[in-house]
Amino acid sequence: MIRTKKRMGWCIAFLVLNLAFIWGNSLLPGEVSGALSNWVGDILSRLMPGYEAGMPQEGRGLLRKLAHFSEFALLGCALRWLFGMLHKTPKLYLFSAVCGVTAAFVDEGIQMFVPDRGPGLLDVGIDSCGVVLGIVLLTLIHRKVKSKNLEETKK
Repeated sequence: MIRTKKRMGWCIAFLVLNLAFIWGNSLLPGEVSGALSNWVGDILSRLMPGYEAGMPQEGRGLLRKLAHFSEFALLGCALRWLFGMLHKTPKLYLFSAVCGVTAAFVDEGIQMFVPDRGPGLLDVGIDSCGVVLGIVLLTLIHRKVKSKNLEETKK
């Protein structure tokens, strides 16, 4: 990936905002986090027919897991973007994944100190899978764009 000051700035800003969102949500007490999940669930129930309105918080566990997966997929994209600009070696995938998994462990560690929250190894696994998906998706998109640009320059 081509590195410029502007791109580095955007990438770092995206990465910091993503981590602030992830860790900020982990700092929310269980009651607040549950209320937020219920609010999002209520919105989804209005937007998608068949999604059960008023589902108890325990039933919205899938929604919470999908949120974890999605926010860490975005983190994987941000890390891949950053290390893609900094390193031109195959190790960039490893660096991106290690940083993403480390962020997942930190996320769960934060929850040990928050009322009505607790760490979960399953959540670290879900978060890590999200990171890997983000890395893979951005890599595929980058290769597609790069090959398209090469084809256009050959014409």
